[in-house]
Amino acid sequence: MKHAVAIAATFAAVLLAGAAQAADHQIQMLNKGEKGSMVFQPDFIVAEPGDTVTFVPTDKSHDAESIMDMIPEGAMPFKGKMSEQITVTLDKEGVYGVKCTPHYGMGMVALIVVGKPTNLEQAKAVKQTGKAKKVFEELLAQVPAGE
Repeated sequence: MKHAVAIAATFAAVLLAGAAQAADHQIQMLNKGEKGSMVFQPDFIVAEPGDTVTFVPTDKSHDAESIMDMIPEGAMPFKGKMSEQITVTLDKEGVYGVKCTPHYGMGMVALIVVGKPTNLEQAKAVKQTGKAKKVFEELLAQVPAGE
């Protein structure tokens, strides 16, 4: 019996240690940032499976929404409410494209790479419009090659 309790305690400690290692990446939603107006800052993040990303409405009138066909297969799409913080857990490896719905055409987009960018070619094939097209070209070029 004591042996079973020790095994259970060890298993619980391993689970808690794994959860404690997950990182939370903060992304600010800004009217004006280092790269201009209407931006996510930072707009490019490299994360590990199990990490979270918290979108912080530093300025009002922004949201964060995953872009259809720019998330890994099996990943849950997300859409935050206007001017509200949203935290997303990234469980699937791949590339996640994110937009601020009202400012997408102004280039307010972000790219998150979780583990290996398994859906990179699919993400690159998604048609973008306005300034978002140029920003995504720059962000996708930052994804490590050969992954």
